[in-house]
Amino acid sequence: MKNGEVIDLLRQLIAIPSFSKEENKTADAIEAFLKGKGVDVKRHLNNVWAKNRLFDVSKPTILLNSHHDTVKPNQGYTKDPFKAIVEDNKLYGLGSNDAGGALVSLLAAFLFYQDKPLAYNLIFSATAEEEISGKNGIEALLPLLGKINFAIVGEPTEMHLAVAEKGLMVLDCIAHGKSGHAAREEGVNAIYQAMPDIEWFTKYSFPKVSKLLGHVKMSVTAMHSGSQHNIVPDTCEFTVDVRVNECYTNEEVLDIISKNVKCDVKARSSRLQPSFITEEHPIVKSGKALGMKVYGSPTLSDRALMPFPSLKAGPGDSARSHIADEYIYIKEIEEGIDLYINMLNKLLVA
Repeated sequence: MKNGEVIDLLRQLIAIPSFSKEENKTADAIEAFLKGKGVDVKRHLNNVWAKNRLFDVSKPTILLNSHHDTVKPNQGYTKDPFKAIVEDNKLYGLGSNDAGGALVSLLAAFLFYQDKPLAYNLIFSATAEEEISGKNGIEALLPLLGKINFAIVGEPTEMHLAVAEKGLMVLDCIAHGKSGHAAREEGVNAIYQAMPDIEWFTKYSFPKVSKLLGHVKMSVTAMHSGSQHNIVPDTCEFTVDVRVNECYTNEEVLDIISKNVKCDVKARSSRLQPSFITEEHPIVKSGKALGMKVYGSPTLSDRALMPFPSLKAGPGDSARSHIADEYIYIKEIEEGIDLYINMLNKLLVA
């Protein structure tokens, strides 16, 4: 298969709006492309996946995963976000960089190996709702795939190896007081009750520090209290964004927080866990041998929902994600295809 075919697929995907939870038409396009290549393709909701033709349940399995949903275009666009435009070797369009380039590059690598006898099985998946960490994306698909030994998650990393990735918890906190008239010495001001806890979130440092991801980071990002100027508020609600390094689970961090603050603390979810794969893992060693560097990523991907070792790598640059006039270089896609194929080669043909 020629690289131009998957690049043409990417151009087609750019032209189809595929906001999170609205990816049915890009799923249709990916499904049709795979069927056109003679692949036995399957679909669940807006998730499309396929196994290599010589799939053998006695062999370990590698998942090649990326997403086909996008954020909505911001108002800074000067080009049509749904028109794939090539200028100066750049392919412009919404989703071109995040994560269309990685998606079609992984697809090309999958097709390269699909008919070959391999030491590992391969599953390719193009999944939905990644941008909102939705429950109808990779999380809904994984139970249908069987045992996965490890995954390559396609995201724009300049084809370097994100071996660690921070997890996320959003905490809803409530400090309690007692209402009263602001003109008299009565009531217990819930805002004042919240202040020591907010200060704790600001100053506390978790003892385990990652060499790749640094400290666990906590940020108070929203606050609401009171209804009018002359009533002492009886509750103060605030939100904390917590980015968890791979030294902890989300549950461990929540337990430490709960033991140190007086306010009520409730996590909206603890499902977006930090992730880590050792540098001694064969896929990491293979990438490093090709000159790919290892690093820790502060941004989330579908790795957060994978209960097995995973690696984030792909063509494009994370700094271009979600920007106006998003783009990826054509040569980045071509190089990404070659690097994925070569990175897998040492494992698959061993």
